[in-house]
Amino acid sequence: MVVEDDTTVRSVVGDYLRAAGLEVSLHADGTSARSALERALPDVLVVDRMLPGVSGDELCREVRARSDIPILMLTALGAVKDRIAGLEHGADDYLAKPFAMRELQLRVQALLRRRAVVVAAGAFTAGDFVVDPVRRVATVAGSGRELALTSREYDLFLFFARNPGRVLTRDEILREVWNWRVGDGATITVHVRRLREKIEPDPRFPVYLRTEWGEGYRFTPRPDA
Repeated sequence: MVVEDDTTVRSVVGDYLRAAGLEVSLHADGTSARSALERALPDVLVVDRMLPGVSGDELCREVRARSDIPILMLTALGAVKDRIAGLEHGADDYLAKPFAMRELQLRVQALLRRRAVVVAAGAFTAGDFVVDPVRRVATVAGSGRELALTSREYDLFLFFARNPGRVLTRDEILREVWNWRVGDGATITVHVRRLREKIEPDPRFPVYLRTEWGEGYRFTPRPDA
């Protein structure tokens, strides 16, 4: 689903993605998109932040409250603080205008691949957590409580869980989780903060996912070990 109020951009994006073999529904405002999203959720939502009626930020928050579908934000607001704001509303990816259609296509297809992937390996235990790559679910060991992770948060947590005790650099995380060769480190900062809010007893003093200043992040699946 593409939600974009600019007629030309909406039409060109729709045509380009359809030419890439994707089924695309187009909406010119947030109100009609909200109604459509209440009936059925797409595999990927591409949404402009600044929309008439219901804003892209509102749509993002509403969808994220009930689903982990990948969300890509398109916007003319390209400053770092604007990108961070979009990610904090629940977006998985962010593309500032003007953008190349080929880059948009590749990012959408990357989000689709992550959503569709089925890993052959079964569930595994990572300290205080159990991760199931097939169901794309992570739970707290013992209680069985499921972590309410978005699609991107799950990908990030899975990467940490598969590399316990090792310092992972931001470049490595961008490459392996986002499939980016170059990217904005603020993206990782926001997602790590959101992940800590869901796995840490007190996100202000993380014990599982710690920052190694000047290097990256280290995941300790059982802090008392």
